[in-house]
Amino acid sequence: MSTSASPLRMRVVDTDEYLDVRPARLVVAGYTARDEAAARRHIEELAAIGIPPPATVPAFYDLDPSLLTTERSVAVDGEATSGEVEPVVIRHGDRLFLAVGSDHTDRERERLDITSSKAACPKPLGTDVIELDAGTDPPNWEHLTAESAIDGHPYQSGPLSALRHPRELLHRMTSAIGDVAGDLVLFCGTLPLLTGDFVYGSRWLLSIELPGGPSLTHDYTVHQRSS
Repeated sequence: MSTSASPLRMRVVDTDEYLDVRPARLVVAGYTARDEAAARRHIEELAAIGIPPPATVPAFYDLDPSLLTTERSVAVDGEATSGEVEPVVIRHGDRLFLAVGSDHTDRERERLDITSSKAACPKPLGTDVIELDAGTDPPNWEHLTAESAIDGHPYQSGPLSALRHPRELLHRMTSAIGDVAGDLVLFCGTLPLLTGDFVYGSRWLLSIELPGGPSLTHDYTVHQRSS
């Protein structure tokens, strides 16, 4: 696994400060619903279609940081891939920031091995971030909402309060797989699909709405790699 990735140029939206984030570690968290019963039901639903259950809940998948991209066009293998909107915590130095990203995943491989399915696709990431305060939770976490759309059709929508707080996930991640010096990018899980089924398409739109402030947004398109 790579120990570093190309710098990611990020903008702090409320101060217009620019950061050069050099991820030493990329971790994607799964099954992060605050409602543990709901998380168990989701695991059972996935098991019914052949996706193996995780070893721990929440689950943490340690991936190559070079998968991260802020580009608006990404290449994938196969047709059965899909994204999803996620809050993303970026640790840069001794500061924490919130961004929006997509855990784009190969759904065919997911039936065989979840880590491999996640490692098979780039991880799109928006370049705008907000800094998290020094308290326990991000500012107004209980009032943040997230949405995604695919090819112009609504795909996900709901409050981020349905997910575990990022600082809790950071603590659990460290307990589960250890920590590392340097910049960290942690994808914090996602919301249920409005349709209940994966949808495959070309253009993805992601947003996290901040009450009384700017939205964190990103959009990207996917295309098949040339043979």
